[in-house]
Amino acid sequence: MAENKTGLSPVERIKEASHGLRGSLASELAAATSHFEDDTAQLLKFHGVYQQDDRDLRRERSERDEEPAYAFMVRCKIPGGVLTAGQYLALDDLAERYGNGTLRVTTRQDNQFHGVLKGDLKATIRALNDALVTTLGACGDVQRNVMCCPAPLPGGLRDQALAVARRVSQHLLPRTGAYHEIWLNGEQVGSGPPVAQSDPIYGGRYLPRKFKTAIAFPDDNCTDVYSNDLGFLAIPAADVRDRLAGFNVLVGGGLGMTHGKKVTYPRLADPLGFAAPEQVVEVAEAVITVQRDYGDRSDRRHARLKYLLDDRGLEWFRAQVEQRLGRPLAPPAAVRVSDVHDHLGWHDQGGGRSFYGLFIENGRLQDTDDSRLRTAVRRILHLLGTGVHFTPQQNLLFTGIDHGQRATL
Repeated sequence: MAENKTGLSPVERIKEASHGLRGSLASELAAATSHFEDDTAQLLKFHGVYQQDDRDLRRERSERDEEPAYAFMVRCKIPGGVLTAGQYLALDDLAERYGNGTLRVTTRQDNQFHGVLKGDLKATIRALNDALVTTLGACGDVQRNVMCCPAPLPGGLRDQALAVARRVSQHLLPRTGAYHEIWLNGEQVGSGPPVAQSDPIYGGRYLPRKFKTAIAFPDDNCTDVYSNDLGFLAIPAADVRDRLAGFNVLVGGGLGMTHGKKVTYPRLADPLGFAAPEQVVEVAEAVITVQRDYGDRSDRRHARLKYLLDDRGLEWFRAQVEQRLGRPLAPPAAVRVSDVHDHLGWHDQGGGRSFYGLFIENGRLQDTDDSRLRTAVRRILHLLGTGVHFTPQQNLLFTGIDHGQRATL
């Protein structure tokens, strides 16, 4: 694999020596301690877990010569933000049993648990996988959650796009067996990836930085597709109603920057080409492997795909992708993004059903003295059994509601 600069950042060396994201995770997990060592905490991210501590108690505990009050954030990976009622209720139960009693919908349509103690991590992750929800790759230098418009509008275009998002997500899961060995006692549960010792896509060091992918529509860019490393802008077929012709492929977006560091900056994605629905997975892999081979591994502030695009140029990048595909990319379709929707309120879903968008302040589902929001959502799901879709605006859609049940909700 080629590299932009000589030398590796400390995180690169940790990944390289990790033996497929294993490191000393298993032994440290079994130890009677409240936290993981710093190097291990870096690997923990790839498994969907961040090690944190209570910042409000740092000074007080330091003055008493006590260790920080450690707790963990556990992030789920939910392509398109789509859950069944049963899956959501499993998440709700885990938030109460092991977390701080809240669920947090993220801007990438994930759910996060906060306040999980080290001794409860394995039980939490195992229970999630029992509900067919994974945490693998929800954090770390790999493909993060694949976003997609969550609105189940009539006609089937959104369902087709969601199917593509799920295929991309599944294909780009890390293939290491470490996740199942450490958290699931070596068992293959749910839709996890096949066990392998060497990752055929990510290699031994995985990606230089996190990688974000989204799918959007020209008439509804609710996923902010141009701000992602890789975007797929859906193009409806001109000759057949309610069928996707394919996707414009967009590369090099990202809004992150470091204040006071002029070498970091936001960037909108560039059109790279066009891909038919059956070509999206191979195109996504080709784009990711170019970033794997040429992204900056010496400076993490310069390691996202947008910097590689600016350093090497779009034409160079297209040539690299086409070399991996073994064919040229078709040119992108002429299309303009015209709108963004938040999907709040009532909407027709087709087939005598509706969906309802519920505003969730800051994405936090919780019960307080003033509002019993988490309880209300749970009661609705027990009563109506609706689907649940998380939105990029950190809200929630109740889906599949019979028109006759609208008053009940």
